[in-house]
Amino acid sequence: MPQQIPTYFTSESVCAGHPDKICDAISDAIVDAVLAQDPHARTGVETVAGANKIALFGEIKTTADINFEKVVRDKVRELGYTNPAWGFSQESEFSNDIHQQSPEIALGVDADGAGDQGMMFGYACTETPELMPLPIALAHALARKIDAVRESGELPWLRPDGKAQVTVRYEGDKPVAIAKLVAAVAHDEATAADEVRAGIIAQVVTPVLEAYNFALPAEADIIINGTGLWHIPGPESDAGLTGRKIVVDTYGGYARVGGGAFSGKDPSKVDRSGAYAARFIAKNIVAAGLATKCEVGLAYVIGQPLPLMQTIDTFGTATVSEEELYAFKDKLIDTSVKGIITKLDLARPIYGRTSAYGHFGKADLPWEEIVPQA
Repeated sequence: MPQQIPTYFTSESVCAGHPDKICDAISDAIVDAVLAQDPHARTGVETVAGANKIALFGEIKTTADINFEKVVRDKVRELGYTNPAWGFSQESEFSNDIHQQSPEIALGVDADGAGDQGMMFGYACTETPELMPLPIALAHALARKIDAVRESGELPWLRPDGKAQVTVRYEGDKPVAIAKLVAAVAHDEATAADEVRAGIIAQVVTPVLEAYNFALPAEADIIINGTGLWHIPGPESDAGLTGRKIVVDTYGGYARVGGGAFSGKDPSKVDRSGAYAARFIAKNIVAAGLATKCEVGLAYVIGQPLPLMQTIDTFGTATVSEEELYAFKDKLIDTSVKGIITKLDLARPIYGRTSAYGHFGKADLPWEEIVPQA
């Protein structure tokens, strides 16, 4: 029998205080604040964060009365940017250029049509308990743990910005080892690089890999702060923008990516709701044992309620016929825009939970529900 040649796949995630994630969090905090007052609101909110500046742009249609500046400053403070010496904090300069939604867009959306054209993809597989690809699941877990040990004070020298990257070794379709692991963390000036490395490996990397039943890679295959040090976190070092981490937000490059970002958008925007529906379908197909991996594709046109495309690809792993897969999908969810919003109960303030560590694989989100089969 010929020996299997190993393959490798790498995914990355970022901490909640990463500049782009600051912007996603602000945009989604505004969506939640608006939907809490007005479930029928329309939002398309973009945030830009730079050195000592935060700006809002985009469109909105709502009866809600929102203090945008308060939402923004509260979120920045919550994310840990409380020190003006870092060049970005809750005291940074603020501007608001949000305007009313175009009546031409509203015409179609108000009739239960899609808020834009586009294609969306959802994916699931049996590599992890959350039915996500292992590389992105591990990267998210590491980023989340970096934030947790900072917030708890376990590693008090950490500052609110960071990244994680994981390379998984596969034999065939089976993940067998962690080949490489990279983390970058901002920290105070008084903490030496050796202490940072030791702390991150002991308090972040080791417990995360143990939770997924994987061993540490070799010492030389763990890179902590590749430049040697990192002191200034956030937008002072690198500007942030809503929607710039689409691959992090979805499947870490393991599956195809749709054309639009999620954060800042109400559920009439199918970039968001369509992607959630596609994940819901794919996850339930895998959870029901109908396939071990599944990618679902949807596509919409602005103003029209029904998708122009609905595809299911199980990569040869299906245990039932193609007809049975599509019948399962049709029974599971109505993929019209209104059907998705209704089935997944999306017109409510739940989006703050999505703005860091990905939009998929979190048990408390409605598109992650596994529907019991009769």
